[in-house]
Amino acid sequence: MAEYLPPTSEQEFHANFAQLKPRMNNTEALYESSRCLFCFDAPCIKACPTGIDIPQFIRQINTGNVTGAARTIYEANYFGNACGKVCPTEVLCEGACVYNLQDVKPIEIGRLQSFATRQVVESHKYLFEPGQPNGRKVVIIGAGPAGISCACELRALGYEVDIFEAKSQPSGLTVHGVAPYKITNEEVLAEMDYLQAQFGYRVQYNSPICSRPDLLALEEAYDAIFLGIGLGKTNALLLPGEERENCVGAVEFIEQLRREHHQILVGRKVIVLGGGNTAMDAASESARLGAEDVILAYRRGKDDMGAYEFEYDLAKSVGVKGLFNVAPVEIVGNGRVAGVRFIRTATVDGQVQALPGSEFVEPCDMVIKATGQAKQTSFLSLIPGLQLDGKGRIVADAHTYQTTNPQYFTSGDALNGGAEVVNAAAEAKVAARGIHHYLSAR
Repeated sequence: MAEYLPPTSEQEFHANFAQLKPRMNNTEALYESSRCLFCFDAPCIKACPTGIDIPQFIRQINTGNVTGAARTIYEANYFGNACGKVCPTEVLCEGACVYNLQDVKPIEIGRLQSFATRQVVESHKYLFEPGQPNGRKVVIIGAGPAGISCACELRALGYEVDIFEAKSQPSGLTVHGVAPYKITNEEVLAEMDYLQAQFGYRVQYNSPICSRPDLLALEEAYDAIFLGIGLGKTNALLLPGEERENCVGAVEFIEQLRREHHQILVGRKVIVLGGGNTAMDAASESARLGAEDVILAYRRGKDDMGAYEFEYDLAKSVGVKGLFNVAPVEIVGNGRVAGVRFIRTATVDGQVQALPGSEFVEPCDMVIKATGQAKQTSFLSLIPGLQLDGKGRIVADAHTYQTTNPQYFTSGDALNGGAEVVNAAAEAKVAARGIHHYLSAR
């Protein structure tokens, strides 16, 4: 029996996808902030990729200075509100909280962070303004977390900034690829509007940069170019039957879900292939859309999954089942998905080996491939002198994020191969300073 009924209205959709980290009220925030020990060597700060002064903003909330708390957060991380909700705080700041050593619930840092930032976003209390114009122009390709964060920092340094975005909305995977129970589109877009209103960068939507002439025009018109292009579509498995109807990529599935809400159709029995955090999201979302049976199938054992443990626990809590040590061999069916042919596996000396004669078919009517995203190597090959590593990631200086083509800088998933929103935001600020250092020396 399914844990959730298929949602038939926007109201039912929001009930099925209720926020994991709901907004705190003033009383909750006051109580939670009073629990902080304000550690001198705060391990929570060290665990935050953007280095937010967490004890400082919690103290500011506790003394009623919510605007000051928001400033402390945003000065370190331009995605302060989004990261309060979508960050894996359980393994970052909250995972480092000293209360864990005493078997006491850690401070709800993420919810406190969103509490403070939501207040300034909704009240339009502006905390920043552009720096004095310095006469230089920088163009950014991609309006995701990396591109937006870089734009904010560059505007603060006085640069004129234009962003070209292929899609119709900003924020990359924060809008298109994060599970709706982590953050709503409305919240993401409100923060984007808030940032753009303060910093005044320009964004051209539905404007993909995809040819050498496109890039040449940018190279001639701008002093530096920032690549915030992220990753591409879900990797193909190259399995027989992969083209069958109802065999979809997880990234594409989640993007459609974020766009269409309750109007998206999900199978009665769904098999999700993969063991990462995206697989957990796709499985949990399928269950919340009313799938009667959801199976996570992974080629290694449960303990070898790349997903955070709390993400797997979340999926299990909505009825998702695990099927481990199985590798897909074929998507079976006649035009439409009818099941997955698996072969059982064993891990020997770290290598996955198929066990001969152990094939079986698991029936289903939908397959979601959560098998990672492809690198955008064909596009990157259009940039002269741009070096990629063996995995298709952009090679860049570790301190400035300048690529092997000196006019180009990068950060985020195109550089790190796929990490968190907070990593993209942190790296992009450093890249903006790298651009500033490069152009100031010319």
